[in-house]
Amino acid sequence: MLTSRASWHSWFSYSLTTSLIAIPTIAFAEIQPGNCASAGGIAALCAVRDGLISLDDRVADTITEWKNDPRKSQITIRQLLNQTDGIEPAPHLHSESIRDRNAAAIQLPLVAAPGSVFAYGPSHLQIFAELLRRKLNGHSTISYLEANVLSPLNLTSLEWKKDGRGNPLPASGFELSAREWARLGELVLGRGNYHGKQIVPANLFTQGFAGSSANSSYGVTFWLNRNAPHAREIDIEKELDLKWQRARWIDICVCKPAPPDMIVALGSNYQRLFIIPSLNALIVRQGMSAKFSDAYFLRLVLGR
Repeated sequence: MLTSRASWHSWFSYSLTTSLIAIPTIAFAEIQPGNCASAGGIAALCAVRDGLISLDDRVADTITEWKNDPRKSQITIRQLLNQTDGIEPAPHLHSESIRDRNAAAIQLPLVAAPGSVFAYGPSHLQIFAELLRRKLNGHSTISYLEANVLSPLNLTSLEWKKDGRGNPLPASGFELSAREWARLGELVLGRGNYHGKQIVPANLFTQGFAGSSANSSYGVTFWLNRNAPHAREIDIEKELDLKWQRARWIDICVCKPAPPDMIVALGSNYQRLFIIPSLNALIVRQGMSAKFSDAYFLRLVLGR
């Protein structure tokens, strides 16, 4: 994929904390912690497949505590998953001192009208985890995700970040090696098919990659480069560091020269899974607290 010795040298110098997997060729892959919250989005699509939910169902049909709230009662499951429900983002849910994150999340206040703004944070997936738990009649959401997403990808013995009630923290996911994280990318490249097994029907799978009016560059837990090459190129993590009221998500992209069909699973500290269907390529980047730019990195790797 690299077009010259100079670009290879520049990329190698830049990648001291970077792991790269390109399908079908593996350049190199180091074993480091990875973040995979996007697996929760795939689990949601599996729940649609199984008839447990529809993406446009009202959350209050299951989280009945919301039924009498005139605004919360309008929130849909799709809005939870694309983080446009208007609920307070609540980064404090990452705290290990919270005994029951699910209960704390469903009690959070609205800070905007449902569907009107994109406000990234752990609250949305935490509420979805409680909704799914209730749809499963109290059975473990972890067991559902393991049976329907992780085991079919041969991902086992993962360490979950649980609260005192055993609820997972879906916004933080779990630790994966670069090769393991790439399996999720293979599932996306296969439009829901992994090594011959159709985990999510292809026509349903594509629903996970539709943006919203509040942020067309974010689908069901995945970031999208669909507005390239004419949109405003941003550093997503720097934008996420802003208060949600100050962040600007209209007409943005991850990297202008990267293909517009690129999909990104984003982890903290610039951990990345770049999925580029038009190039049949996966790129995994893992590292901690390093100076990093998605756009610069992708220009070097793609030679553009």
